[in-house]
Parts: sequence; structure tokens; C-alpha cells
Amino acid sequence: MAEISTETVEFPSDGFTVQAFLAKPVTTPAGGLPAVMVAHEWWGLNDHIKDIARRIAQEGYAALAPDLYSRLGHKVTADPAEAASLMESLSSQAALRDLSAALQDLKQRSFVDPQRIGIMGFCMGGTFALTQATHNSDLKAAVPFYGKVPPAESLARLLCPVLYHYGAQDGWVTKQEVEWLRQGLSQHGKPGEVVVYPNAGHAFFNDTRPDAYRKQDAAEAWRRTLHFLAEHLR
Repeated sequence: MAEISTETVEFPSDGFTVQAFLAKPVTTPAGGLPAVMVAHEWWGLNDHIKDIARRIAQEGYAALAPDLYSRLGHKVTADPAEAASLMESLSSQAALRDLSAALQDLKQRSFVDPQRIGIMGFCMGGTFALTQATHNSDLKAAVPFYGKVPPAESLARLLCPVLYHYGAQDGWVTKQEVEWLRQGLSQHGKPGEVVVYPNAGHAFFNDTRPDAYRKQDAAEAWRRTLHFLAEHLR
């Protein structure tokens, strides 16, 4: 695994200053690093998301996790009621613009290869990751974990390969939505895969939540994710 460094960085978006957590290998190869944006859950940019960014960096990628609550005062919470309120208060359009600004920030960093950038997201962030994949042609790969699926017609606009992870016991994302995604990928001839974990529920990848975490499924999802990122960003 690569030796990494981490820091908090800032970049502009619509006149706002967005903060982000950056993790990257200490050594930059000739041609620059592939990079992955990490979109957080409704809890905010917490230690779990920062740990995921570190893990990605150890695999040889620059990882940037933008604080999508920068406009809301950089909130982080462990309370579901507050998290729901924060997600409700967040403008989806503003969040998508902030993710686009994060991608532009990555492209301009000297250690990043601007032609090899992907996005990964969890829960709320999974929704944004999938939506970004229909909007941003600079993305070369998208890995949404249990995010809501956009309207079926928008899937015709997918601009990069998608690897979607879903726990079949999820109470937030419906099986019908996931079937729309599967059918949309097939109908529109878009490269992608939907992986269903039969005994997992929502947030099964979050190892800070004993109520939701499923170690074996999380390990399999991580293995598949690394293979997918290597295939499309290496």
C-alpha cells in the first residue's frame, strides 16, 4: 500500500468556499495520479468518509471528499433526525455544482491526471454520484453505494461506466428503483453493473454502524470497487 498524506483543502464554487478532505500517495508517478471524488452520506463529512478516502489513496489514487454541507456551516452529525434535516436543507443543484467544482479543482492539481477521474458516493452521496454520471463528461467511472436512482429517462444520458452496490434489505432505496437502473443500462446500451447483496440493508458498507455493517458484503463490495476503478482509471 502507498504511503499517503492528508490535508484539508478549499476551492471556490458559486462564490462560496467549499472545504474538502484530500488524501493522496506521497509519490506521484509520471503522468499524474488517477483520482476519485468521494461524496458523503447525510451525516456530513465525518471520520468514516475520511477513512474511505485514505483507503482509496493507499491504493494509489488521489481522493477528494468535498464537504457538501459547506454552505450549511460544515455540519457533521450522528443524529438521524439532524441528518435528515440537513439533507432536506441541502439544495441538490448546489451540491451538484459543488461536486463539479471539486472535479475542476482536482483537474487543476499538478499531481492529478485530469483524464482519469471518477466518483464514489454513499447514501445521499450515492445519489449525487449517479446523478453526476449523467451530467459530467469529465468523469470516467462512477461507483454509487445505495443511492436513489434518477428518473429512467435520464439514464439515457449516462456518460461513464457505473458500478452500483445495493443491499436487498434496503428500506430507503426500493427494489423497483434498482430494477429501473438495471433495465436502463441494458436498454440504452450503457456500460455498467448492478450488484445486489441479498442479506444486506442500507449502509452495509459503514463499519462505524454496527446496526447496518455487514463485514463480508462490505469486503466484497470493496474488492469489486477496486477492480472497477483499476479497469477504468488505471
